Amino acid sequence: VTGPIIATSLVLASVFIPIAFISGLTGMFYKQFALTIVIATFISMLNSLTLSPALCALLLRSHDAPKDRLAKIMDFLFGWLFNLFNKVFDKSQKGYVKGVRVFASRKLIMMTLFSILIGLTAYSFTLVPPGYIPAQDKQYLISFAQLPTGSTLERSEEVIREMADAALAEPGVVSAVQFPGLSVNGFVNSASAGIVFVTLDDFKNRTDPNLSADAIAGRLQQKYGAIQEAFIAIFPPPPVQGLGTTGGFKLQIEDRNDQGYKVLDDVVNEVKAKANQDPALVGVYSNYNVNVPQLFANLDRTKAVQLGIPVDEVFRTLQIYLGSLYVNDFNQFGRTYQVIAQADKEFRSTPQDIGRLQARNSEGKMVPLASIINVEESFGPEVAMHYNSYRSADINGDAAPGYSSGEAQAAITKILDETLPAGMEFEWTELTYQQILAGNTAIFVFPLCLFLVFLVLAAQYESLALPMAVILIVPMSILSAMVGVHIAGGDNNIFTQISLFLLAGLASKNAILIVEFAHILEHQGRTTFEAAVEASRLRLRPILMTSFAFIMGVLPLMISDGAGSEMRQAIGTAVFSGMLGVTFFGLIFTPVFYVLFRKIEIYFSKDKNSDKIKAQPW
Repeated sequence: VTGPIIATSLVLASVFIPIAFISGLTGMFYKQFALTIVIATFISMLNSLTLSPALCALLLRSHDAPKDRLAKIMDFLFGWLFNLFNKVFDKSQKGYVKGVRVFASRKLIMMTLFSILIGLTAYSFTLVPPGYIPAQDKQYLISFAQLPTGSTLERSEEVIREMADAALAEPGVVSAVQFPGLSVNGFVNSASAGIVFVTLDDFKNRTDPNLSADAIAGRLQQKYGAIQEAFIAIFPPPPVQGLGTTGGFKLQIEDRNDQGYKVLDDVVNEVKAKANQDPALVGVYSNYNVNVPQLFANLDRTKAVQLGIPVDEVFRTLQIYLGSLYVNDFNQFGRTYQVIAQADKEFRSTPQDIGRLQARNSEGKMVPLASIINVEESFGPEVAMHYNSYRSADINGDAAPGYSSGEAQAAITKILDETLPAGMEFEWTELTYQQILAGNTAIFVFPLCLFLVFLVLAAQYESLALPMAVILIVPMSILSAMVGVHIAGGDNNIFTQISLFLLAGLASKNAILIVEFAHILEHQGRTTFEAAVEASRLRLRPILMTSFAFIMGVLPLMISDGAGSEMRQAIGTAVFSGMLGVTFFGLIFTPVFYVLFRKIEIYFSKDKNSDKIKAQPW
């Protein structure tokens, strides 16, 4: 068994070493998984070649050896079960061998069936929507409110307080932290906005599906709908900390021809209106608004010079009274406090208060600002955002229940393509940008991994035909995995793709067990057909043992809960269904592939050498 152990270890390494060099955020996920698998595989290989034989000699006994007390107890308790299992397995093995003889003798029919399955494999990718990183229950939610432009902070505080009370009344919520006057767009100050961080109970107290983060968010969104004073939305936190402020997608509409704030605002409103009518999208909003009431202080610089008032003195006065100015620090009660200068609220509440402010002229006299400043009412954006040097407006949203992030991106992209006028473009940002940047990385890396597997097996077998008998079974693992993900209602996210790489190695491992022993039997004088049949019979039990041990090992991932369960379920579902399918398909197709490619190899060797090729040991 040294050959199969080395071959399977090298195959797994060939699959995972290339993906460890993928760059970017996607590469970080691949790298951690790849290095873990490769290191564990080589440690397992060394253990199998060194320690395991010694342990077998120490612990295992021959069938005719006298039984010790433990063996007698096991036979008394479970002997009937073992005997029943062996009888059922022996009958199943005989039926399997008969089936292999039929399958291997009808290669044309089997290859036609295989071609159909390859087509179904390609079709399965259309059934599973694209994704990136699964949304996770991180024990808190982010809800925010956007009040009408010009709303006071007091009004925002009332809405935020009402939102917090609604959240605290919801089962599964333990606290609601309020931040009135804070906008979710970059967390900048805004009197007409506010945020409530909703903290959820511990996972062990939220085992009921109705207490999951998604379920709580859905019920809170319904409650918030009754609050008419503001637009309110609730989102999960971003799946990757530091990439965005909330979950969902985000993009920037850029005014590249400088068409003005008003034109950009009209485009944003049209996009929001269309997006909120799309069934694949939910909670589409923008923080861009050009209708915020503002005061424009028009300074008469000529008159300021005539009165001897320096311009910087005017600006400093406005900053101190209407804004604030840091003065110094002082120590009191063992702590350091800052001194901030600012006018009291009652002295900066109306536009007329600006004219009552006084600035010192060059003669040391105080002059009212009303004599040099004309205050005009206007409208404009509260925060003027720029993205990549262009005037921009953000569009935020999330996928509706039942839709993946990839489907949501496709829906909003279609709306933007139909809506944006000439001179305006859009760019993805935050986590969505990383998803677009990653693109179809796996599609390009997967063939490279299979090519390296081919080279390793070609060197191992000293043949270009036999590796194909191993590699051709890999698509069956992909088909089985994608069908399982589709049934589970999942998406083709980054963890599903990692599972496909793992399945490629495991599928090759099962095929190697049959191909290796068939090649040895053929070298011992068996015909190609009989060698394939006998190898399938001999390796049936080891293949089923290792495959079902792995399947049972990933079963807890499928049904896991708690922190990070969404990622574990994504991997578990794909690997579980993939291994079930490829174990079945591998036992059927691998003998067929071996017979077919050995026949092809022998045929071309005859043409070249006029001699029948013989299997060589390695």
